[in-house]
Amino acid sequence: MKNKLDFRPALFASLKNYSKEKFMADLMAGIIVGIVALPLAIAFGIASGVSPEKGLITAIIGGFIVSFLGGSPVQIGGPTGAFIVIVYGIIQNFGIEGLAVATVIAGVLLFLMGALKLGTIIKFIPYPIVVGFTSGIALTIFTTQMKDFFGLQMEHVPADFLSKWAAYFEHIATIHPASFFVGAASILLIVVTPKFSRKIPGSLVAIVVLTAVVYFLKHRLGVNGIETIGDRFTIQASLPAPAPFSFSMETIDLLLPSAFTIALLGAIESLLSATVADGVTGQKHNSNTELMAQGVANIVVPVFGGIPVTGAIARTMTNINNGGRTPVAGLIHAVVLLLILLFLGPLTKHIPMACLAGVLIIVSYNMSEWRTFRSLLKNPKSDAAVLLVTFVLTVVFDLTIAIEIGLLLAMLLFMRRMTETTQVSVIRDEIDLSHEGEFAHEEEKLTVPHGVEIYEIDGPFFFGIANKFDECMKQLGDKPSVRILRMRKVPFMDSTGLHNLESLYRLSAAENIRLILSGVNPQVHKLLVQSGLAAKVGEEHICSNIHEALEKAQAML
Repeated sequence: MKNKLDFRPALFASLKNYSKEKFMADLMAGIIVGIVALPLAIAFGIASGVSPEKGLITAIIGGFIVSFLGGSPVQIGGPTGAFIVIVYGIIQNFGIEGLAVATVIAGVLLFLMGALKLGTIIKFIPYPIVVGFTSGIALTIFTTQMKDFFGLQMEHVPADFLSKWAAYFEHIATIHPASFFVGAASILLIVVTPKFSRKIPGSLVAIVVLTAVVYFLKHRLGVNGIETIGDRFTIQASLPAPAPFSFSMETIDLLLPSAFTIALLGAIESLLSATVADGVTGQKHNSNTELMAQGVANIVVPVFGGIPVTGAIARTMTNINNGGRTPVAGLIHAVVLLLILLFLGPLTKHIPMACLAGVLIIVSYNMSEWRTFRSLLKNPKSDAAVLLVTFVLTVVFDLTIAIEIGLLLAMLLFMRRMTETTQVSVIRDEIDLSHEGEFAHEEEKLTVPHGVEIYEIDGPFFFGIANKFDECMKQLGDKPSVRILRMRKVPFMDSTGLHNLESLYRLSAAENIRLILSGVNPQVHKLLVQSGLAAKVGEEHICSNIHEALEKAQAML
């Protein structure tokens, strides 16, 4: 029973006590979230390197599956800005079919994470890494929008960050004033709208107003040069038929690092969104179910040409703020987007690219977390180093390298901290117990008999501390008759620590020095028994406290 799959979709639990009042609240929230998701889905699709309807299809199918199977009552799934960089890179290197394969692999990995009950994965990702790559993605998204925002006349935009900016400055004389006006006006409308109405999303106001303005300028005043979606893409106002794609071990091998990044990023963003939602609603999501739902969504969506799906914090909060409390709101949001695609899809071709660039610039600003970034720089140097390395690698290279090296650096710095906190000390004359919790009431000092040495390890005895222990042993010139290894403050020990302990026992035995272990906790004692070292040292020489160990040493002398 312990290994039973932890799959409990929130939808089925919510429907048990469902009512007309809840449905009306969910209906209103679902309609509003669907409208909010429209411009974002289109913008994320285009910025990722696919056609605008692919972004909508991702929001429709992915959003429906996440709400239907997910572990959060209020989570809204769909494409998000965090994936733009990685998706664009995969398409550039491996094409649309490569993206489909990578997304399916990521879906399988996400499902396995949930099935293996790794829903607490977010707790193991250091916060500086999350902020570092989120801020890096934000800067990268901002950079990719400069061409459309200023209407630059460029046939080719370089792939890497530094080359992009070099090319922008090279073509700065080709700025199209009308496009820049549209982009700047879209940012202004998005910023100003919440001051008048919090119900209507600023991005939707910007798109509706500026699409109408540009249509009037082009068709009534003859103003040309403002590029629209229709100038670059052909909109298919229908759900596509499932399209098969092939897998091979060679393709999987090539795309596995990118798929791992998609899965890890999807898990972090989805669980972070669900956790934030819990704090607002007072409800509790099921992390493992949520990961499995995200996995299923990412397996299904690529079959219809979609891009990676994850939980979207902004849309989830919009859902909550407008009264959504069950997954029905998420299902309605998907249906609203489907109706818009089927009946209003052709109208999207009139949306100016500069307006979408303005929407994404605001998205990148909100993603940047620059205040958090600035505050983290004041933290310990190790945290600041992880933050900066992850940020720079995300911007200059790519997200896959940034996450891998960021995690590696964070682990190395953590081990260094652990090594610094673990101390090895030698006691020869007397041992003061008055400050120790176990014997504090006794206020006594124990005399260490001549010929006995006590070595105390204070902290985890793992591979990071092994060298420190070895160096301590080599510095000892004299050879006592009995060595007491005091381990009361050793919470755990790994195989390297065990190997060091075995080496100490073997060298001591060769020099005819007796070894006694003191204060070994049950977990460490179990490891000693399993390895056979407890039998070699002798169970009678593994003592519960220092009093017993010193008595044993005195008897040996």
